[in-house]
Amino acid sequence: MQFLETVTMQKGTETMPYDFTTRSSSNIRAYALITAGAAFFAVGCGAGFSDADISANEGGYYAPAPQGADYQAGETYDEIVENDFIDASEENTSTFSIDVDTASYTVMRRDLNNNTLPAPESVRTEEYINYFDYDYPQPVDEHPFSVNMEVAPSKFGEGMHLMRVGVKGMDIHTEDLRPTSLTFLIDVSGSMQSEQKLPLVKKSLYALIDNLRPSDTIGIVVYAGADGVVLEHTSVREEQKIKDAIERLGAGGSTNAEAGIVTAYKMAEAAKQEEGNNRVIILTDGDFNVGKTGDALFDVIEEYREKEISLTCMGYGLGNYNDYHMENLSNKGNGNYFYVDSIEEAERVFGTELASTLEVIAADVKIQVEFNQDAVAKYRLVGYENRVLDNEDFDDDTVDAGEIGPGHTVTAYYELELSEGVQDESLLSTVRLRYKSQYGAESNLIERAIKLSQTSMTFEDASDGFRFGAAVAEFAEILRDSMHVDDADLGLVQEVASDASSGSDKEVEFIGLVEKAKAMK
Repeated sequence: MQFLETVTMQKGTETMPYDFTTRSSSNIRAYALITAGAAFFAVGCGAGFSDADISANEGGYYAPAPQGADYQAGETYDEIVENDFIDASEENTSTFSIDVDTASYTVMRRDLNNNTLPAPESVRTEEYINYFDYDYPQPVDEHPFSVNMEVAPSKFGEGMHLMRVGVKGMDIHTEDLRPTSLTFLIDVSGSMQSEQKLPLVKKSLYALIDNLRPSDTIGIVVYAGADGVVLEHTSVREEQKIKDAIERLGAGGSTNAEAGIVTAYKMAEAAKQEEGNNRVIILTDGDFNVGKTGDALFDVIEEYREKEISLTCMGYGLGNYNDYHMENLSNKGNGNYFYVDSIEEAERVFGTELASTLEVIAADVKIQVEFNQDAVAKYRLVGYENRVLDNEDFDDDTVDAGEIGPGHTVTAYYELELSEGVQDESLLSTVRLRYKSQYGAESNLIERAIKLSQTSMTFEDASDGFRFGAAVAEFAEILRDSMHVDDADLGLVQEVASDASSGSDKEVEFIGLVEKAKAMK
């Protein structure tokens, strides 16, 4: 890639370079995109590969693969060491942080719609499961979410059972959200030129603006080799001013994520709404090549999360995509992480599910499951490998964990081997959850238990949501080449998902994706 020192800006019909090295106040203001106490970060760098238009694909629009190139070879994912079975007689307690990210699922969808199986290392099973909404009840007590448990024999492991733990956040309508201040951090480096990057970023932001309230505010920071403010914090009442700033954005240059992140957080801090939603939103391909990267960059994020400014990471593009950076940034920044493969996905995150994207109703949420050693011989947590905590971390309020937004559902499955000869009234397991009502508060404890007698007699007797989620989990484990899959049967996955489906658009699409994968496996 040629590392440019300018970013193209449009002024009327004249194209003019924006020189980040001079950073005159007039240029910086002209290039500002959106400021509002939370920052959206759109980043892109590395070699560009195609400027082809986003192609239509079964009703949605998905980024096309570069012609004649193995685009996955240039992408970066973290190594996942799969959870194995644990002997309950040796250790009967399991602890992990909740996770509401869904990026891994949409990366898979991008790949399958490009007739390519996803890279096994890109598959995070929990993000496949948590892409879907399950029919959990609303909370009815003083806690902001309900806790639900279900156990049934497994359809995918002979002689095994599955236990599902599900959490459902209380619903809040968009108009009832706390005052919202968002700061977009947008990568305008050279590799953001292709249609699946900066042009899709712009469409995503337009969708968001259309769903915000007039009183909400937006600020925009951009960066390539250096950073600049495009738009100081502006009320959404001035919608056209904000959209005009976005429309003027062009791409060119290298990518200094550190400089942009610091500027965005400073802007978010200056526009912070007390007891409001203050969030920085990063829109990027995550391929940072100037300034601090890796752990050094993650340390910068951790410094700012203590100031109660949350982070959302929005990933775009393919070929040089760095999922490792994006996931770790969101984890370190009390954030959430989405991969945008289509305008429909942007409209989901910034439209129908906007409340859960922006607001936090419970912070540092941890789950601890204690199994009765007389009832459970061995167990394993399905997915959540990078969210596993030490058991002593559960009661330690200084240990960071994930957040839940309004309407969020978080689901985890355990695969169990039950002991023989156990009485029906025996306790199977106890589930405990800790959460904080706000950042820095003392944690609250919820405890639930389930007996062996509450186990469904057959897999078919389990709820539709339980069975559909089990099919999604099995699909992910097949795609990641899990050591726990003895017989990779995508036909069975498709059959179970079809039988259990509610008919929602998400679930129907999933069944179609299984069919695509089956043709390639």
